[in-house]
Amino acid sequence: MSDSNEKPRNDLYEERVSQAKVVRKIVFFCVIGLILIGSILLTSGYFYIKNALGPMNEENPQEVEVTIPIGSSASQIGTILEEEGLVRNGTLFRYFVRYKNESGFQAGDYVLSTAMTMDDMIEALKDGRVIQEAELVFTVPEGLWLEDIANVIAGNTEHSAEEVMEVLNDREYIESLIHRYAMLTDEVLQEGIRYPLEGYLFPARYDFLEANPPIKQIIETMLDRTEAEVEPFLAEVEEGEYTLHNILTLASIIEREAQQSEDRYLISGVLYNRLEQGMRLQVDPTVSYALGEHRYMTTYNDLEVDSPYNTYLYAGIPVGPIASPGSDSIRAAFQPEDTDYLYFYARYNGEVIYNETYEGHNETHQMYRNEWIEAESEE
Repeated sequence: MSDSNEKPRNDLYEERVSQAKVVRKIVFFCVIGLILIGSILLTSGYFYIKNALGPMNEENPQEVEVTIPIGSSASQIGTILEEEGLVRNGTLFRYFVRYKNESGFQAGDYVLSTAMTMDDMIEALKDGRVIQEAELVFTVPEGLWLEDIANVIAGNTEHSAEEVMEVLNDREYIESLIHRYAMLTDEVLQEGIRYPLEGYLFPARYDFLEANPPIKQIIETMLDRTEAEVEPFLAEVEEGEYTLHNILTLASIIEREAQQSEDRYLISGVLYNRLEQGMRLQVDPTVSYALGEHRYMTTYNDLEVDSPYNTYLYAGIPVGPIASPGSDSIRAAFQPEDTDYLYFYARYNGEVIYNETYEGHNETHQMYRNEWIEAESEE
């Protein structure tokens, strides 16, 4: 009896050993296959990029006349070069420019060759001869409301502020922009939003070749600048808790609260601390925006205005931006300073005082509140 039982056990053991060998072989070949595929992909990627960065046609070079308009971004220049057959991939040109931290491209007429590498073209594009002077130049300061930006545009063109706002409120046009710009989502059209593009028109100097460019051209040029500002942070947004719309909203609050660069990063840290602890943000600029009036200071009655922008009444991040933030405020919203502060108070002279406790914050508030009262009475 014992021999008959031992035999099946041996057979079972040998079968398992055989299966284990088969499994090991399968795993081995799978690993080898993955290594080979990975090597092929890396090698292919290397040669693709090397080829893309090299000349289009070094053996039979051709000269191509190219015009780079005033105000062209790296993305727009890459598109022009690709269309003219001078680079294989305009998007790769843009990323290569960013990787090398290149800037200072000059508008003008160029004669470029298909024998030039991407590095050669970058150097050549820094030495352009401007062939056209801008007919229209205007500057949009940081922290303006959209209505104020419309007034700046109207004050420098033949378009009226009403015409500009009509375009900015055109839902069909906004929906077309959402399809074209990665930074724009349906969040800009959610219920309670005052103006869909509030916070998305970048504050900067703008140069146009035409004295009176179309309103949409002006808007899209400003959107291009904002997208260039936020693009380096898009990967962080995908991995983070907040959407780009949320972060631009925080950036707009930071812009309205701080005058100094270091305060922007600290205020950003305070705002994130309050959000993490489930506290209301309670920042006055959101109340002013909810009221639709620029205020030196808010009253207790003002704090009760029923608006999704009112951070005293509603918790979390407001429904949308309350102004157009500049570069520093956008970076601060993405890179808040690590701090234990939960409160800050902006004095009339621009100084910001921080506190970890409500008691300390209240003392600061009582000490300096009269500055704002006096300033308002002098207006």
